[in-house]
Amino acid sequence: MRSLWQGFVKLVFWEFERGSLPYDILVIGVVVFVFASPRSWFNDQPQTGPVVHTQHVELLAGGEAATQVYRVDAHSLVAPVRNPQLEREAHDLLDKNVDALRGKSFTILRIEPNLGPDGSVRSYDVHVKR
Repeated sequence: MRSLWQGFVKLVFWEFERGSLPYDILVIGVVVFVFASPRSWFNDQPQTGPVVHTQHVELLAGGEAATQVYRVDAHSLVAPVRNPQLEREAHDLLDKNVDALRGKSFTILRIEPNLGPDGSVRSYDVHVKR
């Protein structure tokens, strides 16, 4: 019984000499497990960046006028502060999710953050001119 326990401890803590038969068998077992196990066991999904859904963009004011205001969920944008990257991300997000702006030329006039009670940015009001 003691030798069985010692063998189990060696197996768990990988205490075999490199190049020995038990070591090689364990390595082959790990490699076979990695390549033979189906993806569904691990919920493997490719990561393609932030997921963008249309419910993250909401028209606040403007309608068909030249200037419109859209509320954009802060989680839809990666850049945390007003900078060229935030403006570029907001432009791309609006172009993808707003039918009235899709494929058309528009300019972002300003981006105003909306703060929550804890001081964190919850959303942005994006002022757009077509």
